[in-house]
Amino acid sequence: MTTEPTEEDRRLAIAAGAGDRRAFEQLVGRHKVALYRLARRYVGDADEAYDIVQETFVAVWLALRRFDPRQSFIGWLRTIALNKCRDHGRRRAVRRRVLRLFALEPTAAAQSAATDSERERDARSECRLQRLDQAVAQLPRLYKEPLLLTIVGGLTQQEAAQVLRITTKAVEMRIRRARRKLIQTLSDEPQSE
Repeated sequence: MTTEPTEEDRRLAIAAGAGDRRAFEQLVGRHKVALYRLARRYVGDADEAYDIVQETFVAVWLALRRFDPRQSFIGWLRTIALNKCRDHGRRRAVRRRVLRLFALEPTAAAQSAATDSERERDARSECRLQRLDQAVAQLPRLYKEPLLLTIVGGLTQQEAAQVLRITTKAVEMRIRRARRKLIQTLSDEPQSE
């Protein structure tokens, strides 16, 4: 008989909070893929998403002693990951401003080389996924967060509402609006074959 995932997560979180590294490794193994998908959709870049997942698990390890076992571990974990995504967005905005201020934009040759290597690496389905990732990454935070927490993060609308500290109805409406914006954005973009 296997334990319910939330109970198993809770048990592992308590053990990891007491210093059990194996329990923490199991938590990482159980949740790294889901967190990666969440971060990838949030920022629209695979490498940056990988960094965010690492930062998330470092923060989780440091905060496990403060985890309240009465809470949903998955909701707590997604909250930390969402905060790391937000932090990343703020850092990226500051970096862009600094680069513009000092005119340190990458050269056209470097951009062209990166674009060429991406074209070689990406198949047609990867191109569609990238378009979707970019469209999601460009959504206003208000719509992006409920969408990612439910669709990619696997939370119920009620759990997402708790993470975001809004009502379940607000989550439902924001997801609906996010989907409309994505449909509009993706249908307005020219298709590259």
